[in-house]
Amino acid sequence: MNTLRQALTALLLIAGGALAQETGQTVAGGRSSVDLTIYNQNLSLIREERQIELVRGLNRVVLPEIPATIDATSLHFMSLTDRSGVRILEQNYQYDLVHQARVLEKYVGKEIEFIRQDLATKKEYTVKGKLIATGYTVQPQYGGGAPIYGATGGMIAEIDGKIEINPAGRVVLPSLPEGLILRPQLNWLLTSGREGTHKAEISYLARQLSWSCDYVAILNSSDSKVDVTGWVTLTNSSGTSFKNARLKLVAGDVNVVKQGMEYERNVSAKMNMITDAAAPQFTQSELFEYKMYSLQRRTDLENNETKQIELTSAANVNAKKVFIYDGLGDQWRSWYRNYSYRSQESFGQQSNSKVGVYVTFRNDKESGLGIPLPKGKVRVYKRDVDGKEQFVGEDMIDHTPKDEEVRLYLGNAFDIVGQRAQKDFRSFVAGHVIEETVEIKVRNHKEESVEVHVYEHPWRWSQWEILKSSGEWMKVDQTTLKFPVKIEKGAERVLSYTIRYTW
Repeated sequence: MNTLRQALTALLLIAGGALAQETGQTVAGGRSSVDLTIYNQNLSLIREERQIELVRGLNRVVLPEIPATIDATSLHFMSLTDRSGVRILEQNYQYDLVHQARVLEKYVGKEIEFIRQDLATKKEYTVKGKLIATGYTVQPQYGGGAPIYGATGGMIAEIDGKIEINPAGRVVLPSLPEGLILRPQLNWLLTSGREGTHKAEISYLARQLSWSCDYVAILNSSDSKVDVTGWVTLTNSSGTSFKNARLKLVAGDVNVVKQGMEYERNVSAKMNMITDAAAPQFTQSELFEYKMYSLQRRTDLENNETKQIELTSAANVNAKKVFIYDGLGDQWRSWYRNYSYRSQESFGQQSNSKVGVYVTFRNDKESGLGIPLPKGKVRVYKRDVDGKEQFVGEDMIDHTPKDEEVRLYLGNAFDIVGQRAQKDFRSFVAGHVIEETVEIKVRNHKEESVEVHVYEHPWRWSQWEILKSSGEWMKVDQTTLKFPVKIEKGAERVLSYTIRYTW
């Protein structure tokens, strides 16, 4: 009964707007509080509180300082003062911003002025003409939002009965056209059952407020320990600034429905920050099947600003340097289980000579890490003979849970060389059985012994068996074999194996 009464009241207010008390346009106050939850998918949830002066009945309210990248369809509004008595009846997202192209567009077909200078007297004079073309194209954004402007061949105007392209002089217009605004804003028609100051909570999704994670790792002289520091990089290109904001970051693969194209931070507090400077700035918690990182202080995020905040750090993490030789590289992936290639002897004779160098460590509590690591780029440095840090490579990591291994590909070893050759190839039983013998050589030119993991890929068919091998091997998965090989300094190690495919 109460719900029906509220619905009837709203209908009467709309139908009898002339009889209801309707005020002029009211501008909502600035943010008294703001919470930012930023996802690593160019998406953010913004929750803010503002004060709005309302009269009883219909109200026109402008909400300024909103992101130009807002998804207006995601907005949720609630009066904390009168939760059930205030409702939005109509919402308009206004983003027709002042821009030279938009201003000129409003004057197409109308008379404008050009101020020119007499070359002889250096005096200025004015000529009038009709604007025919602005010299800009205006391309609306898919799904709404600020348009994209592009230059064309130039302005065209009719002056003294003649057509001029890129007419000389600076353009003077009589006034700013109606309908253009300086910043994006929301314009609401809402009804209120209580007059006075309302504390309102507003939340919405927006783009171009994003974060990513970058890591710096410093190896010790023996490559057995590594210092790791993770940095959160926040980028705000949303069109508005956020002051004294509570910040939370969400890492994980959150599903977002895409339609067509994406249009795409007092004295006591300061003392506490100094006291807790060594404590982690972020605390990690769970959110559904994702990971959330909450900054333990407020921060400012200005428009068109990139900010970095330390996420995690650990010193003397146990690390290991690993050499991997993969003679086929990734070529086999395009041949795998392809009947057109499996019987062709020439495929698989290719040889990659590079030996990759990797650094691995575990993301566990014993190492000083042990928190879920968001995906990001890891840059690795090492001190040279003079004690100076030098860059030795970088790699990307995916979201890495705690207690999992991190493996970084940094480049190729200079003094270790691999060679792969097909030594024999035979086909039996009318092409339904193939036997292939492969020989692999690895040469170590370093002044120390090394262990190299040699990887091979049975790619010709899914049913295979190793008939013989000159060294120990293990099956990593259906398409990967690993042969651990130890090589003394200045030595060469040769291994071979014969594999049979049947289908």
